[in-house]
Amino acid sequence: MGPATPVSTEFNILKAGHVELRVTDLERARSFYVDLLGFVETERTADRIYLRCLEDWEHHSLILAKAAAPGLGHIAYRVASEDDLTALHRLATARELPARWLQPGTERGQGQALRIQDPLGFPVEFYHEVERVPRLLQQFHLYRGTHVMRVDHVNLQVPDVEAGAAWYRDALGFACSEYTESEDTPPRLWAIWLHRKQNVHDVALMTGRGPRLHHVGFWLQEPSNVLRAADILAGAGYAASIERGPGRHGISNAMFLYLRDPDGNRVELYTCDYLIPDPDFEPIRWSLNDPRRQTYWGHAAPASWFDEAALVATFDGEGYVPIQEPIMADRPSHVGH
Repeated sequence: MGPATPVSTEFNILKAGHVELRVTDLERARSFYVDLLGFVETERTADRIYLRCLEDWEHHSLILAKAAAPGLGHIAYRVASEDDLTALHRLATARELPARWLQPGTERGQGQALRIQDPLGFPVEFYHEVERVPRLLQQFHLYRGTHVMRVDHVNLQVPDVEAGAAWYRDALGFACSEYTESEDTPPRLWAIWLHRKQNVHDVALMTGRGPRLHHVGFWLQEPSNVLRAADILAGAGYAASIERGPGRHGISNAMFLYLRDPDGNRVELYTCDYLIPDPDFEPIRWSLNDPRRQTYWGHAAPASWFDEAALVATFDGEGYVPIQEPIMADRPSHVGH
């Protein structure tokens, strides 16, 4: 695939900033995320709870939104300046994508933002201005639960990974860290890991029925926190919420634990991936049928990890985006990372 130098764009996307998950019972969801996992509640309204992690200085990195059914409300990326929002609006207009401006305060703790529905079908928000809140990094006496430090990435299921990769790589300027190809001639792209910040990914795309949100990944301080998370959940009677792991991925090298919240939304607790500060980093290729890529230690993921994912809200928020079937087989001989 060649060096991972990102395409030059008129705008500068910095990182995955926050994710909104829809939940059917706010108090039940709060108990799971705050009381068990250790997220910090910043603010709440009648229908939303704004949460952050221990490293965060931004108002929120996870929103729990009351809804009739679970799923993804939106994904948000922070940009470097307000001018970047204008440039992104020009891109959306040129691509004839649904777009609207959100005025300051429409989302608590956030300034003006641009919301689009991207070509993959996902509602995506771009923002720059955000309310600063106390950073708890060294407030060790306040640490609770699994010690969730920051939001790291989203993993998205899409019917056509090639088209999705073209959007993120060629239009938005993301760089590739790792990718999975089939053994066909020529090979076909099955999954790709893309980043703006200097680690393995801000977003991953994998072949499947979609558009659907597979999971939101949150970064922990160290491997012992992955084990601590499993102990906390089991001790609190939530062992059934542990879907996969603990384990180590081949792709990304990260230690992981996959959880399902009370509504079935999937969260990955994640640590020990690697940095990518060099523009000439060579993306790592994995064969689709190499079992080490999904779990370096060899054990396979459960069928639910592959088959089940969260629906995606429509641009108007009134329904869910229709699901399309993948253009290539969505189940390799070894279920993928």
